Order: sequence, then structure tokens, then C-alpha cells
Amino acid sequence: MRDLGFEKSKAIAHDRITDSERIAIVEPISNPERRTANREHIPDPQRVPQPERIPNPASQIPTRYKEVARVLIRVFALNLAVALAKIIFGYSSGAISVLSDGFHSLTDGASNVVGLVGVYAARQPPDADHPYGHRKYETVAASVVTLFLLLVVIEVLRNAVDNLTGRTSAHEITFGSFAVMLVTVVINLFVVMYESREGNRLGSEVLLVDATQTRGDVWSSLTVIGALVGARAGLPVLDPLAALVVAAFIAFSGYKVAQTTTRILSDRIVMAESDLMKVVMSVPGVLGCHQIRTRGSSDHVFLDLHVWLPSAMPLVDAHALSHVVKDRLMARYPQIADAIIHIEPPPNIS
Repeated sequence: MRDLGFEKSKAIAHDRITDSERIAIVEPISNPERRTANREHIPDPQRVPQPERIPNPASQIPTRYKEVARVLIRVFALNLAVALAKIIFGYSSGAISVLSDGFHSLTDGASNVVGLVGVYAARQPPDADHPYGHRKYETVAASVVTLFLLLVVIEVLRNAVDNLTGRTSAHEITFGSFAVMLVTVVINLFVVMYESREGNRLGSEVLLVDATQTRGDVWSSLTVIGALVGARAGLPVLDPLAALVVAAFIAFSGYKVAQTTTRILSDRIVMAESDLMKVVMSVPGVLGCHQIRTRGSSDHVFLDLHVWLPSAMPLVDAHALSHVVKDRLMARYPQIADAIIHIEPPPNIS
């Protein structure tokens, strides 16, 4: 009579074996003759390349999200200071272009808060309802920025139209206006460089999208400075006209944000098929590959593909070779979070 307790313990231990460790276990085959049939047409099992030991990308996720959140908090403090300076001075001086640009800067701070919420949700590990993880919450947070930008465009256009139609009177432009705008431009340039560098290093679309938005803030601020120069020279109409230009900059920033996030949410291709094929074909024993598909964000890619292996290769060896392909792909491209390899014989085999 079989020992059920022992069998259960052995089954539990087997479940805890990782995929990379499991491929080293050669299960007995009931028909040894079948295993040795047509051996001359397949690679020697002893020569099948062993999987490469690579770090688990999941172990690096908590640190990455902590760094992204740290950057967002620092940028939020700077954006809030810039926005308050512009809004307070805009209301006190009556410079509509400065005020409009202040509301634009306020959306930068709001988007930082949204980004922090998205990053917190995205850092949660995979669960039963989200087997692929929560990574897209970061992308969703980035897409919400477009809603803030839309509201700001409406507010800026309203203020500009009111000024052009005479509903509000022109105010005197002082040298303080120039000082406020020049200081904010310098701060925004620092934010753009800082977020772009960290966004590329961490592969975070939230940081890269926010840097794009802030870059638009720099251009709009420079436009406002030009309007202030014109108003100081006796052409106050340039102030509301500059506000219209600012609205255009904001709208363009929103378009860029929507374009980036839509590509991710719609599962647009992430990696070039030819680059992945070169890595796959570098594995000895692989005859070809096709149906290569990638999706996700630039730093969190899901990959699936079909690999052609010799039709007479035993299943154990084919399984081992598929893991060699997977591990080599993930070692070459660390941004691949997971890869599904489907093994099949090459087409048109007689």
C-alpha cells in the first residue's frame, strides 16, 4: 500500500521547484527505444545549453517604485512652489499670461500626485485577479494627466478671451513679472533634466510623461516673458495673445501624453521582432521562430513566440531548450518581465 503522506509531501516539494530547476530533472520515459529513435537527427541532450542564471526582475520592482516615488515627491515640491509663485503674482499684478501659466504649472503638481497614487497601485504584486501584475496602473495614472491639461486649456482660453473682448482691464506690467518668470523657467529646466534622466534610468513612463509636460511649461513660460516685454513696450494686447499660445502648448503636451499612454494601453508592439529573432537563433538547436509578439511598457515587456525545434527531439530536451531560449532573451533584455515559449516542429516536414 502506498504511503499517501509521503506522496503528498513529495508533490508539495515538486511544486516549489522553479522552472529553471525543473528542467534539470529528467523524468523517466516508459519507452526508452522511442527516446533513442532518430537520435542522429537531434542535438545530443548532453550538449543542450544550460539555462543562464539571471536575477529575478520581480525582486527589483519594490526598489524601482520607491525611487520613482522619491523623484515625484521632490518634483511635486518644486512644481507647487512654481505654481503658487505664478498664481499669486498673476492675481496681484493682473498679468493674465502669468496667471494662466501658473494654472498650467499647478497641473504639473496635480499630475505628480496622480503619479504617486498610480505608482503605489502599480507596485502591488500579482494576485488572482491580476496575474500579470498591476504595472498598467502607472500608465493609467499618466493618462489621467490629460484630463488636468484639458481643464487648464479651458481656463486659459476663457481668461484670454475675456481680456481680448474687454471684459477685464489691462494691468501694469512690472519688473517683478520678469523676475518671477525667469526664476520659474530655471526651476522648470532643472525639473525637465532631472525627471528625464531618472525616467530613462528607471524606465518610468510617469516620469518621462511628466518631463514632457514640464518641457511644455518651459516653452509657455518663455512665451509669457515675450508677452511681458511687449506689454512693457506699450503693446498690452500681446499678453492675452501669449495666453492663447500657452493654451496651444498645453494642448500639445496633452496630445503627447495621450499618445504615449494609448500605445501602452492598446498593447502596441514594444520591441523589434528582428532583434528578438537574433537572440533566439543564437541558441544551438533552434531551427527557427515566428509569431513574435510583445506588449506592455518600455521597461515591463511581456513576450510570447513560437520556436521551431527538431520534430524527433524528446519532449524533455525540447522543454529544456525552450528555457534556454527564454533565459537568454531575459538576460539580453532585462525589461522582459516574462516570456512564453511555444515549441513546435518546423513547417513542411515530410
